[in-house]
Amino acid sequence: MELDPKKIVEVLEKYEPEADQVFLIRSQMVENDRERNANREALTALRKKARTTKTSVPSPFDSMMKMTQGKPMVHEVCSTCGSHDSSEPTWMMLPGADLFVAVPFHAVHTMLEKDEEKMGFESKKLQSLVKEKTLFLSELGALADSIPPGVIRSLVVLKDKP
Repeated sequence: MELDPKKIVEVLEKYEPEADQVFLIRSQMVENDRERNANREALTALRKKARTTKTSVPSPFDSMMKMTQGKPMVHEVCSTCGSHDSSEPTWMMLPGADLFVAVPFHAVHTMLEKDEEKMGFESKKLQSLVKEKTLFLSELGALADSIPPGVIRSLVVLKDKP
């Protein structure tokens, strides 16, 4: 069976842009994972400095009750700061710049925790894009020789349960 070069070019022109997008999204996922790991390492270092873990400090609902005059009845404790001085200056490199600044401990870990949530959302969004693009490529027939479209479709609708 002889293949027509024009037909091969047509097929490649149909699959190549979608496959390129999958590769670009995958490389973005790798970059995001690197950032998430660095962020996680920074949060762990801050928790070690404060001598706390994610579960070692009581939540605001389990806060210590204080019965002192003129002060609130409930003293809320930050889960990362614990009994550590939250106003202690902590050196932090500003994102996108080669500049270090002394920022209060509480502000640093709060920013890192917010970044962690944002990066988790971005990661899930990129994963769903990869699933959609892979399904589309499968429906075009690009993966038909190795993976049947039904298997790809079942993987795309698969959901992670918390």
